[in-house]
Amino acid sequence: MSYISIYKSIVARRILVLTMFLVLTFCLFLADLCIGSSGISPLVVLKALFSNSVSSVVHAIVWDFRLPWSLMAVIVGFALGVAGAVMQIILNNPLASPYTLGISHGAGFGAAMVYALGISILGPLTKYVHYIVPINAFVFALLTCALIMIIGKIRGFTYETLILAGIAISFLFSALLSLMEYFASEEALQAIVFWLFGSLIKSSILKVEIVTAVTLVSLVVLLRYSWELVTLRLGDEKARALGVDPEKVRVVTMVVVAILTAAAVCFVGIIGFVGLVAPHIARFLVGEDARFLLPTSGLAGSIILSASAIAAKTILSGAILPIGIVTSIIGIPFFLYLVIRGRRGVW
Repeated sequence: MSYISIYKSIVARRILVLTMFLVLTFCLFLADLCIGSSGISPLVVLKALFSNSVSSVVHAIVWDFRLPWSLMAVIVGFALGVAGAVMQIILNNPLASPYTLGISHGAGFGAAMVYALGISILGPLTKYVHYIVPINAFVFALLTCALIMIIGKIRGFTYETLILAGIAISFLFSALLSLMEYFASEEALQAIVFWLFGSLIKSSILKVEIVTAVTLVSLVVLLRYSWELVTLRLGDEKARALGVDPEKVRVVTMVVVAILTAAAVCFVGIIGFVGLVAPHIARFLVGEDARFLLPTSGLAGSIILSASAIAAKTILSGAILPIGIVTSIIGIPFFLYLVIRGRRGVW
């Protein structure tokens, strides 16, 4: 068998995995859409999507609650999966993710400032507080990345420096977040804790459209750097020998990942471990080729978050668990497995 034939078979296998993940994502999306406590049958839910021959109550439940919830689970999971894959590549660390490097903590601090102190980057709070909180979270997530990049610039954007800077910034914003909780009133503290748990309940079609637009643009930019990302896996010296500037690639992709992560978490709160677990699932199935790794990681993230959304609605009858709790329960055992495996030198 020639090398060309082998390459074509590998590509065909990766396309098959992508197709299977896409089908599974769609099936979980439909399942998430049809499952709920209102007792509406799946046929009625589907009917409400394509016609107006249902009651106004059913139409409101499907279009105002279930559809935004299900769509947001798919797109946020995709965004976090892609962001995690890129961060693991540019930092050369299997445990890197937006959550572990503090970007999510920065977003949480930005949201807590609104709830606890009434401070917004837009000035005095208005009646549109549901959008002021995401904006604050978005800006502080970007600020977290900016601080990491400033520290990284001192040492030439090596992955060791970026990792250590991320850990330091993560502890900083965790401490500031605890300070906000200490000063918050009882009502504000409840709002902060609920936001930090992560939830899809406040999703809307407009919010879905915003996150989708940011995710698609970010994915296009990252795929443009797919070859450069592959060379980084060989080490900085070999990447330079192949004509790639590791510092430039890290700066550009880190900025894109920060925007992608900020858009994903600012509307739904902190959702941990999706960006950690999804890339490893994708890497096991399609390898290191970023052209396939990034979309597969995204779809793996969509699958994890959609499945978690279904579990959040079904674990306790009549109650909806915060989705961040569900993803953490799934992700922590996997995180510990990676730590143990890493100490054995497998990575």
